[in-house]
Amino acid sequence: MTKPKICMTTLEYPPDIGGVGESVYRIAQILLESGYEVHVVVFRSKQRLVSDGSRRRASCKTTYQDGVFVHRIKSAVREAVPEIQDFFTDVYFYLKKLHQEHKFSLFHAFFMNETGYVTTLLAKENNLRVINSIRGSDLHKHIFNPKTHGQAVWILENSTWVTFVSQDLQQRAIAIAPSIQLKSSAFWNSINPIDFAKFTTPPKIQELSGIVIGSTSRFRDKKGIEYLLDACAEISQEINLTLLLIGDFIERERTYWEQEISNCGLGDRLHITGILSREEVLAYLPHLDIFAIPSLHDGCPNALLEAMLAGCAIVGTKVDAIAEILADGTAGLLVEPGNSEDLADALRKLATNPQLRQQLGKGAKQKVLQELTPVIESENWRNVYQQVLPVTSLSHLTGISFV
Repeated sequence: MTKPKICMTTLEYPPDIGGVGESVYRIAQILLESGYEVHVVVFRSKQRLVSDGSRRRASCKTTYQDGVFVHRIKSAVREAVPEIQDFFTDVYFYLKKLHQEHKFSLFHAFFMNETGYVTTLLAKENNLRVINSIRGSDLHKHIFNPKTHGQAVWILENSTWVTFVSQDLQQRAIAIAPSIQLKSSAFWNSINPIDFAKFTTPPKIQELSGIVIGSTSRFRDKKGIEYLLDACAEISQEINLTLLLIGDFIERERTYWEQEISNCGLGDRLHITGILSREEVLAYLPHLDIFAIPSLHDGCPNALLEAMLAGCAIVGTKVDAIAEILADGTAGLLVEPGNSEDLADALRKLATNPQLRQQLGKGAKQKVLQELTPVIESENWRNVYQQVLPVTSLSHLTGISFV
């Protein structure tokens, strides 16, 4: 029997840097192991813009990457600032051509704001089933854009199934589109074990003094870094510390963050590495005394899972999957989002108690190895696909039972 063909649409996919891309890659491999033929279509509206004034025709380039067919769509650039609707028209054209060529069994969109509408529209027009996977900002931030609010509701209502990486996200979606309550599920991301011993100690570690508090990301508004700056500035008056930001601020917010850094008063106690590869980021984690993730909202961030695997003592905020994962207090401390004093108290508590840091670090590693494993996530995705695809399309797959 012919394998069911899955078409996943996403804003990024390795070697692109980003948590969504890493998640899509991981899920694509799960589907491959489950017996599907997997296609990933990559497109992003930012790619319609060019800085050198050049022009180009629309294109779709296909490669074969680790068992997955990867199709990267680029829209045409025919004018200085292409209209967003022109971008989506080009994307739809090539997505439709790919479906005509491969005859997909199911569409699966990641990040509703850009991929969800064009993917769901094509699926509905072809009487095919479609999964939309909500990652975080699509419901925490973009839902407040009045231009796209109605579109988001339409996507939710017209999905065959909707997945979420936290119960908070699921509850917000149900409030917006109550009909999805019976066709949705929430479960965490997973992470493969990492051998941190294989990484070379970053040279910058030798420059850091005192308690090293670290955070990793492409830092932007939702990450709550201004509250981390405030908290570290407060406790630095009594504790020798270094705040290490592993990554960099996104370019469009750079002026704001330069102002925040100038005003925080940390001076040479603050170090920013700049953008690094994932391997370079991971190499820093075992050398942190405390890992801080002060997000205002954040889905289920891979950065948290990586820090847990490294055995870091973690301070996180009571938002999304961060709150769910750290809720029982065995894997880290939870604080209120946007509360510098609350964050300072938690950092102070860990900075002055090495035994607690060690205890929470061990608890974090144990929890991620037991509860956030690829085996568990694989079973969750198999359950979703069992709900969405007809039994006749799945009967050849191994490892799945039907009732």
